[in-house]
This record gives sequence, C-alpha cells and structure tokens, in this order.
Amino acid sequence: MEIKSFRELIVWQKAMDFVVLLYENTAAFPTEERFGLTAQLRRAAVSIPSNIAEGHGRQTTRDFLHFLAIAYGSLNESQTQVILAGRLGFLADDRCSMLLDRAGEVARLLNGLTNSLEKRLTGSPIPNL
Repeated sequence: MEIKSFRELIVWQKAMDFVVLLYENTAAFPTEERFGLTAQLRRAAVSIPSNIAEGHGRQTTRDFLHFLAIAYGSLNESQTQVILAGRLGFLADDRCSMLLDRAGEVARLLNGLTNSLEKRLTGSPIPNL
C-alpha cells in the first residue's frame, strides 16, 4: 500500500499529538519564558511533523530521509528542553515523564520509517539512528 498523503503516516500523526500535548503543557510556563524556553520548545516540536510532511513531499527517498533526520534532531532538541523545563520546575515530574514517553514513541516510529526507507535504497539500515 502506497502512502499518498503525509497525513496517513502514523509517525506524522503521533508527532502532531506530541505538539498538541506540548502546547498544552507549556501554557502554564512563567510569563517571562514566553519568548524563551516556551517559544524554543514549541518551535522545536512543531519542526518534527513539519519536516516529516516536507520530506514526504520531496521527489526522492534520499530527500525524504534527509528531512526525517532533521525531524529526529528536532525531537532530540524537544526532549532536552522538556528535561530542562522539568529541572527548572516549569513541568511536574509526571508531565515530563508523559511528554518524554510520547517523544520516545515518535522516535521509535521515526527510526522504523527511516530504516524501512534506507533498506529500500541500499538493502541495509542507516546506522546511528
């Protein structure tokens, strides 16, 4: 079955769910962080499904893989910032854990899609993802 729209990709759907949860959980961050950690975290999170969608719209599998790698980097950035928000006391431990669990799910899906596409290209998975 061929995926005709990026909206059909489970990884994109889960990444969108992660962004929504992140927005909900950053709404209560201190006002002085509106242009700091809040904005940075939201920007990094939005980049995840955006890069998945952009990559899906590209002409080649290699281009798609490139954008999936960018999405994975943004996911790691988001996780780092969630941990920082927890350490600063902006997020309760249970909220941090929940967001990191959701990020882990997106990471597994990104890895699976990346490995599948790489196998299609070369017959072997990409190392280090």
